Amino acid sequence: MRKPGLGGELMAEFLGTAILCLLGDGVVANVGLAPRLASPAYNWTTIVFGWAFAVVVAVYVAGGVSGAHINPAVTLALAVKRGFSWSKVLPYWIAQVLGGFAGALGVYLVYMEGLKAAGMPNVWCTGPGAIFETAFWGGASSASALGSYSLMNATVAEIVGAAVLMMGVLAIGDSRNLGVKANLGPFMVGILVASIGFSLGGPSGYAINPARDLGPRIFGSLVGTKGLFDGAYWIIAPIVGPLIGTVLGATVYDAVISSNLSEKSEGGE
Repeated sequence: MRKPGLGGELMAEFLGTAILCLLGDGVVANVGLAPRLASPAYNWTTIVFGWAFAVVVAVYVAGGVSGAHINPAVTLALAVKRGFSWSKVLPYWIAQVLGGFAGALGVYLVYMEGLKAAGMPNVWCTGPGAIFETAFWGGASSASALGSYSLMNATVAEIVGAAVLMMGVLAIGDSRNLGVKANLGPFMVGILVASIGFSLGGPSGYAINPARDLGPRIFGSLVGTKGLFDGAYWIIAPIVGPLIGTVLGATVYDAVISSNLSEKSEGGE
């Protein structure tokens, strides 16, 4: 079987992250603009499921070539704890962020007229600017860009969410644990992301992925969405938080679970 080179892996990471953000930000735009429904059609459940399915599709598309990290924080944790080559970390990060940017471009092309009519609201990323104005939701807007949560609280939510993500990803791919049979891994990762969104997503919007947040954030600012880089939120909660969280999650998984599993052949990275 032909082994992909670094170029092939980077193209897979780019495409996988692009699909992730195309479908993930796409569900936010679809629900928020809701051209066929009244403004109360906004539904957190719809958005969480939309992002979960986006992860499933993205991992199925890219997984066979690059392992479908599609997340710089996952790439970092695999380098720290699973022997992923450090020489590939920065190229993977760049491909992932560019993929996030491309996915946001796709959302813009699909929803361009609705986004312009609504004043180019933030469908791209978490944090400042993510509280939508009356033109978007048709309801009252929040006075605070982070709602009722502080930057510290939002960052803690990102760390915890990313830690759970990494523990779940490692468990799903660990044949020494219960493991996932056949090719159901991507589907289980989607369920994992949905669980995080439903249970831990409130304070920050659960970026849990720097590329999913930064790439679309850059695109959104270029097309006129305001406030996306105001203050320090954009770098602390959705970038630093997940980078800390995934390494923490991998460390906890190895210390508490992996070290107590029987020795069998271990799949994964």
